[in-house]
Amino acid sequence: MIQRVLVANRGEIACRVLRACREAGLSSVAVYAENDRLGMFKELADDSVLLEGDTIAETYLNGAAIIEAAQQTGADAIHPGFGFLSERAEFAQAVMDAGLVWIGPSPQAIEQMGDKMSARQIMKRAGVPVIPGVEIEEEDETLAMQAIRAAAQETGYPLLLKATAGGGGKGMRVVQTPDELEQGAQAARREALAAFGDGRVYVEKLLMKSKHVEIQILADAHGRCIHLGERECSVQRRHQKVFEEAPCSSMTPSLRERMGQAAVAAAKAVDYVGAGTVEFLLADDQSFYFLEMNTRIQVEHPVTEMVTGVDLVREQLRIADGQPMAVDELNIRGHSIEVRLYAEDATNNFLPAIGPLAVFRPPVGPGIRLDTGVREGDEVTPHYDPMLAKLIVFAPTRQEALQRMRRALDEFVVLGTTTNIGFLRDLCDVPEVISGDTYTSMIDDLYPDGYGFVPKQEHLDVALLSAAVAETTGMHRLRTAHKQSSGDVASPFQSLNRRYP
Repeated sequence: MIQRVLVANRGEIACRVLRACREAGLSSVAVYAENDRLGMFKELADDSVLLEGDTIAETYLNGAAIIEAAQQTGADAIHPGFGFLSERAEFAQAVMDAGLVWIGPSPQAIEQMGDKMSARQIMKRAGVPVIPGVEIEEEDETLAMQAIRAAAQETGYPLLLKATAGGGGKGMRVVQTPDELEQGAQAARREALAAFGDGRVYVEKLLMKSKHVEIQILADAHGRCIHLGERECSVQRRHQKVFEEAPCSSMTPSLRERMGQAAVAAAKAVDYVGAGTVEFLLADDQSFYFLEMNTRIQVEHPVTEMVTGVDLVREQLRIADGQPMAVDELNIRGHSIEVRLYAEDATNNFLPAIGPLAVFRPPVGPGIRLDTGVREGDEVTPHYDPMLAKLIVFAPTRQEALQRMRRALDEFVVLGTTTNIGFLRDLCDVPEVISGDTYTSMIDDLYPDGYGFVPKQEHLDVALLSAAVAETTGMHRLRTAHKQSSGDVASPFQSLNRRYP
């Protein structure tokens, strides 16, 4: 029986898992790098262990050190979160070989679904539809290029080159014409080799204006495997999701059943146990195709939790402990939307931003959830992914959820570093988002020359009026005096919504 869990992660997801452990009555251990010594997740754990080293490879990717930390602190299980070692089959096996419980699927399932070519072949055998395409097994550069050219001719254009290993949009290239093939293939192979140590790619037909729809599955060791409905993640930038919701606006009960059963078949094909996500591309004609399976908890799992009432991390803990899942029949209610708040400059090609979180004031109120690993006063550094938080809203209808998200983003104030809040707020007013007619290349189509926020005149008017009121009431002089004492330059807009100048 699991009693003490080590969380092999950091930031937001570490906080999420540590809180779930506390609610399940389990003690917990955090591991942290020196530059995370003041991290919020460290304080939420009952115990913590410093991972020696200066790089990610020496700390959060050091499986041996993490297992040793678990053994030293008396942990009997390891939860990997997402990213880092969460989909490393060899780490899962090492955890189990050390006599610890791995809170995730079997190493065999991770390995089978982590290799996209292997996954495609398994899905074909399981009767799950896959995108028309050709797997390229050749590793030699010359032979691989020959095979890619032949596959491209067979598949037709436009097409997508995808790395066999890994994910996160790395090793992917869209090829519109034969003239782009050579350069695109070389770039995809080079990037895949650098990111995953495996330069193999496969060629698949590019489905234009398709939706990215994923199915959440749960399976326990007692033979039960179910799906918990879908999430739509079509609004993406560089193959990275930025706007997620549940349920999908174009989903019908019949389509949900067909897609859900396909996801369950995919999980059963690899004897899956735990929480996982099967991703599909949904075409205009309601046909759908297997994309990949993520053998871990997803970043966007909160929207499923909001519409089903199921605590997915709590279920992970329960299943890993050998217990049956505590989930009844699927019951979807209301609508939930999640956006990812990043420290980045959306107007400058979304470059990561660093600096202090001098002010970090999230919105509050009914139907609002914030999953984060930072707080006011923390420092945004260049060492890790710049995601600050996930903002999730829930409402009875999609229209109400979208309006609630607008309100929440308008209230969200972050000062000290640049964020993408303005970009996210603008997305809420895009006609395709309002109607639900989103598709995977929508952001590229909306901003072909890059996103650039131009303040609306009414925003400027409000800002100027607020400055005038502040001056009249003496607030400006007080703020100026404070800033002068601290050595900073005063600004009448310092306390206003960050979307204003």
